[in-house]
Amino acid sequence: MKRAQVLLVEDNEADVDLARETFSRGRIGVDLSVARDGVDALDFLLRRRDHARAPRPDLVLLDLNLPKLDGKGVLAAMKENPALRSIPVVVLSGSDADADVCGSYGLGANCYVTKPAGLAAFQGVVRSIEDFWLEVVELPRSGG
Repeated sequence: MKRAQVLLVEDNEADVDLARETFSRGRIGVDLSVARDGVDALDFLLRRRDHARAPRPDLVLLDLNLPKLDGKGVLAAMKENPALRSIPVVVLSGSDADADVCGSYGLGANCYVTKPAGLAAFQGVVRSIEDFWLEVVELPRSGG
């Protein structure tokens, strides 16, 4: 089975470490790439600058509160770009504000998950995302 390519766009180092650890213990082989701000995320997705050889992600986990360019800006740019719009985006945010939830769906997010408090709960959410998006769902095989 091919390893899943996941891009985590997250500036919180603790959340990055937890996600990395959780994916490493999962049943599915996941190659996790990390972008720590919105500009770096778009560089990765568009294979610019230091990311010329970046793999195309099968799934993007996107925080909203990011430096340089926020998650909504990343999401809007992805969904406006024909080469990127088919990549599923799971917004994984600390905010449960209606404006953030509705705004994310309005920009084309495939789902919205509020980060839970606590280590075990956060890992449970990451496992659920892995199970559903990488095992249950049929993902696009290419940019089309």
